[in-house]
Amino acid sequence: MKIEDYIKAGKIASEVRELVRSKDWIGKTVFEICETVESEIINRGAKCAFPVNTSINETAAHYTAEPNDPITITDSDLVKIDLGAQINGFIADTAVTVCYNPEYDLLVQSAEEALEKAMSMVRIGVKVSDIGRTIETTIKQMGFKPIANLSGHSLEQYTIHAGKTIPNVWSIGGFSLSGNSAYACEPFVTTSEGGGFVRNGKIKNIFALNSRKKTKNEEADKLLDFIWENFNMLPFALRWITKKWEEKEARVLLDHLIKKKAVQAYPILIEIHEQPVAQAEHTFIPNETGVTITTASQ
Repeated sequence: MKIEDYIKAGKIASEVRELVRSKDWIGKTVFEICETVESEIINRGAKCAFPVNTSINETAAHYTAEPNDPITITDSDLVKIDLGAQINGFIADTAVTVCYNPEYDLLVQSAEEALEKAMSMVRIGVKVSDIGRTIETTIKQMGFKPIANLSGHSLEQYTIHAGKTIPNVWSIGGFSLSGNSAYACEPFVTTSEGGGFVRNGKIKNIFALNSRKKTKNEEADKLLDFIWENFNMLPFALRWITKKWEEKEARVLLDHLIKKKAVQAYPILIEIHEQPVAQAEHTFIPNETGVTITTASQ
């Protein structure tokens, strides 16, 4: 574990998140948001750990812009902007909900407050089930519902979801936080009318490598090599491939790689009652006296 790379990635990710928080995105397309945010990460000396997610209203996660995506942000939208920076594969994962509709202010605040309270209890040896309880209690006390089937996760080099989960509700079992390990904590919150769960949507526009096994299709295999060389096992977007292949061809090749199970596609996640969702997220490393929040505001 290279703590200095985690710290450096976290500093960049937090700077970009705060820029996102302060900017007025009304009238901007999700394509403009993703391209702007990703450029800010790169210009600061990191690589993107995954395509920027711009998940609007009842879409909780995993929507990124299509090439030249025309979806435009309005003043009534609740937009989760989830971004990641990586240095040598060591990842900072953070998110902010931007909203220009006062009706949702408290919903956004409950996600932020749940995250803050979770961070305040982190140290080596703390049980993640207790973190989940704190997140759930905080959200419910404010009159909202946590999303029970979304959770935080452990991080490893070039791996965003490294096998361990940090729940957003109290749950039996789980593990205790260890030192020299990085984790992301990300409360997702919906209204009291929400079901408190997400389901898979039809759209799939975030992808990741499953296998480097060749497919016997020369052009598809070139794309396979390109993905490995540029993104390793981290997620990517079609937008990132169309810089080298024409969009139409890129879609055909990507479909071929998905059919061959060399690449997997992630569906968007939608609140089951189609209620709006807010999110807040930090990356952190526990220590003996407390926590290093790598994505804390500087």
